[in-house]
Amino acid sequence: MGVPTTMATPNATHFPHEGKSTEEVQLEQIRNKLRRRELATKLKRQKKKDKRQRQDERKKEAQALGPDAPPRLVPKTLEALREPDVTTVVMGGAEPGAEPDPTLMDEETHWDINHDEFQDYFAKAYQPKVLITSADNPHSRTIAFMKELSRIIPNAEPMWRKNSSMKKMVRRSIENEFTDIVVVNEDNRHPNGMIVSHLPNGPTAHFRLSNVKIAKDIKKDWRQISSLRPEVILNNFSTRLGHTVGRMMAALFHYEPQFQGKRCVTFHNQRDYIFFRHHMYDFKSSEKVRLRDMGPRFTLKLRSLQKGTFDSKLGEYEWIISGRRHDMETSRRRFFL
Repeated sequence: MGVPTTMATPNATHFPHEGKSTEEVQLEQIRNKLRRRELATKLKRQKKKDKRQRQDERKKEAQALGPDAPPRLVPKTLEALREPDVTTVVMGGAEPGAEPDPTLMDEETHWDINHDEFQDYFAKAYQPKVLITSADNPHSRTIAFMKELSRIIPNAEPMWRKNSSMKKMVRRSIENEFTDIVVVNEDNRHPNGMIVSHLPNGPTAHFRLSNVKIAKDIKKDWRQISSLRPEVILNNFSTRLGHTVGRMMAALFHYEPQFQGKRCVTFHNQRDYIFFRHHMYDFKSSEKVRLRDMGPRFTLKLRSLQKGTFDSKLGEYEWIISGRRHDMETSRRRFFL
């Protein structure tokens, strides 16, 4: 009686070249590094050419078929494949930046938007007055960044820290009727953090600050920035946490822009990174217009959102990155803002 034999299940080790083109397989078998690099460049160029050809064919097909054309292909990006979030706020209207439609939101979300700490601002009950300061003994780059922020934000006043504690500064700001306080932190002579606190009842947000480009870095003069109130554009803040952060950014600026100043500031959220840009409209004609970058540029990454004003010991946090950043990132397609 013979011993029964078992058939091995095929796996990736049996077919190492599965899913690869013939050119890629041949490329892997070339041992000469220079030759392999040369062929890899040609292969990449050919793939790019084939992709462009397919795009042109689809474009011609869409023009020929008209309304009967197949739908456009959606690129498989992390944004397009984003995991759904239970706190996503449904927006009314088809245009980006449309006001929330109460008929499409649940009662809890509608109540939060109408009763949060920024309700007085959006009801136009007061005009924002912002205090901008920094850590103790700021260096030249941080000072220049503060000057440009005070020029961009209407009714903003820069002030030296003078070794004051954060809590003492908050109390003095409330006494002097400031509505918001912005603190720029630095490390190795470069700005690396920002704290934004809404007065008098919070909330307080702590951001990591990176990729700071002041006006001098992009060959612009901050003195050319007009004092007229800019238009504020908020992009892609979709969750309830994102709405809170977006409303906090909007509350720094006056709610009625002066369009004759032709300025706009943009807070664009992409994969939980908030990109700030400051532009001026340059009208070439009644139909042509372009955006002229005025600076500064910087990127914000939310580290924590705290209820009330700044309190590092007894403060209650609505959201915070605890431990290592990757402990919260259970998936590359999950975003919080």
